[in-house]
Amino acid sequence: MTEQTPYHLLGEDEGIRTLANAFYDAMDDLPEAEHIRKMHARSLTDVKEKLYEYLCGWLGGPHHYLEKYGTVCLTDPHKPYDISESARDQWLYCWDKALDEVGASAELKGMLKEPIFRLADFMVNQR
Repeated sequence: MTEQTPYHLLGEDEGIRTLANAFYDAMDDLPEAEHIRKMHARSLTDVKEKLYEYLCGWLGGPHHYLEKYGTVCLTDPHKPYDISESARDQWLYCWDKALDEVGASAELKGMLKEPIFRLADFMVNQR
C-alpha cells in the first residue's frame, strides 16, 4: 500500500488549492490576523496561487513551486518584513482555521503540527 501523504489526505491538487484559499481567506477575515494581513497586497490572488504551488510539494505532491520558480527558498521573499513571534502565531492561527475549514482530521492536524510550526518559526526574523 502506498503511504498516504498529507497531499493525498487533503485531496491532492484540488484539496491543496482549497486549503491555500482557506488560509488566506482566514487571514483576510480574522481580526486576530490584522498585523500579518497588512504585510500583503490588497489582492491575495497571487499569493494564494504561490501558497498552493508551494504546499503541493511541501505536503508530498508535485513540486509546482520549484518547477515554476527554480527554488523553494522562503526566507528571501520574507526578508523585507518584520516577522515577530506574534506574527508567526497569527500565521499559525490562520493555518489552524484553514485546516478546520477544509475538514482536516485530527490525525492529519497532529501530523502537521510540528512541521508547520518549524516552518513558521524559521521565518521569524525579529526576536
